[in-house]
Amino acid sequence: MGKIPVALQLYSVRNECANDLPGTLEKVAKFGYDGVEFAGFYGYSAVDLRKILDDNGLKVAGAHVGLETLTGDELAKSIEYHQTIGNRFAIVPGLSGERSSREAWLNTAKTFNELAAALRPHGLQTGYHNHGVEFSPVDGEIPWDIFFGNTDPDVVMQLDMGNALEGGADPIPFLERYPGRATTVHLKESPDGLIGEGDVRWDDVFRLCEQPGNTEWYIVEQEGDKYPPLQYVDLWLQKFRALGK
Repeated sequence: MGKIPVALQLYSVRNECANDLPGTLEKVAKFGYDGVEFAGFYGYSAVDLRKILDDNGLKVAGAHVGLETLTGDELAKSIEYHQTIGNRFAIVPGLSGERSSREAWLNTAKTFNELAAALRPHGLQTGYHNHGVEFSPVDGEIPWDIFFGNTDPDVVMQLDMGNALEGGADPIPFLERYPGRATTVHLKESPDGLIGEGDVRWDDVFRLCEQPGNTEWYIVEQEGDKYPPLQYVDLWLQKFRALGK
């Protein structure tokens, strides 16, 4: 398997994006990132955003979107927007409302199966990104297992390594348990820092993600304040590349 391309989750530099999205994307490209994952589109039309991406040679590794953008009257507009910018992965980064029972998580899985069915004919996939709460047992089971044990194979398991550890879970068994589901993954240390400075077992992450048919994108996300945001994501990529990735 060839090298997996690496993208930046733009939430890492959200203030910079809000102030100057074209300039920030230019810097991200110059750092050496292959693509970006959006966390908001900052008021840009899909056509204008696609031009900025193309001008900088950046691909779209995904977008974090609200569940409401994939339902009702918003669905058709979202499909058109994602297709125009070249995005295949509409990932939900969190859920509102109480989910303190197995039944609630089963209902959530059903909702995502319905979303996946609606997006599938258009070449799009949905998925879910974890924080820590998904690893606190409910009714004797781990919500992450309830959800991904009952969703269709093309519902993306966007596993955030740092968030999982901070939620008390080792991410490695979940990569082993659900092969082919971690189509995009978030590379984050726990505690938040540069790669190799925390508790993530990166050799195992890379070994599992790089098996054929598994991960298509590595996505860097940082939320710490050890360095200014742009310097942080530049240093992160430098250390990642030094590992031969």
